[in-house]
Order: sequence, then structure tokens, then C-alpha cells
Amino acid sequence: MIRLAHADDLLVLQEIERAAGEAFRALGMDSIADDEPLSVEELNGYAAAGRAWVSVDGLDYPVAYLLADIVDGDGHVEQVSVHPDQAHQGLGRELLHAARVWVRGHGMQRQTLSTFRDVPWNAPYYRRLGFEVLDAGSWGPGLTHLMEHEAELGLTRWPRVAMWRPVVPPDPS
Repeated sequence: MIRLAHADDLLVLQEIERAAGEAFRALGMDSIADDEPLSVEELNGYAAAGRAWVSVDGLDYPVAYLLADIVDGDGHVEQVSVHPDQAHQGLGRELLHAARVWVRGHGMQRQTLSTFRDVPWNAPYYRRLGFEVLDAGSWGPGLTHLMEHEAELGLTRWPRVAMWRPVVPPDPS
């Protein structure tokens, strides 16, 4: 089940991100695994704004979450983390869909995100969900600033891409 995050979920969200980040160690990306999650105060800002969703188990305990921003008038996926014990069950896809519904409901036309190009559970995963790489020449000022900030943080040690998908899936016909 997907629901909006509550203030009492926030410490669990930090635990989920730390656990999910451990997978990066196998790729030699220890600094990503060691990166601290957002603070409780920062997470609370997302929750209070209605831009934090959690996937919960049968006891209403969060096992995955998504944070969204608005960047250049688009719904931007800031973070998606799934606890490794719950991986490969479609929880990330369900969270992305919930955020997509929110984006559409707020009159925005697309979802964007930034991610590692070559990490299997990053860009290749998002491609399977209909996201496409957004060329730098198509970035708005907000996305440009975000990508520059990620470079300042050293994230571009590994290739990164910005991606997008429309909020309404294309008609297959």
C-alpha cells in the first residue's frame, strides 16, 4: 500500500535509505553508500508539503519511500529508496506511479529525475519505466542548477543523467 508519509515515519525513512545505499558498495561506490540521508527536518518538509510517499507493509510500517520536488514546473523525483529486504517487488514502480498521479493532478506535464547512468537499478531501471535521457540543452534553469550542485558534491565521479517521462503515458496506437 502507498500512502503519504507521516512525521513518525521519518526516522524509518533514514534507515531505509542507509540500507538501500549499501548496494552501491558492490559497484565500488562507497562514498554513495556512506552518504547520509536527509535530516529529519528536511524529510519533514517533504512530508508536511504532501510530497513524500511511503510503501508500507501489512502493519503500516514503511519499507520504501519517494520524495518529490517541483523543478522548472515539472514534478521532480528527488529520492526513491526501497529497503533491500523488499526489493524486486515493484515498490519503486508503485511509488513512481503515485508521484506521477500527483504531478498530473497538479497540472504538470512531466516527471524528471537525475540518476547514475550505468547503475543497473538507476537509469536502466527508469528506462524500463518509460523515462528517457534529457539532453543538457533541454534542461531548464532549475534542473541545470540541480545537476551543477550534484557535480559540486562529487556525484559526477560516475556518469549521471537527467531523465524525464510524460505524466500521461503515450497512446500505444
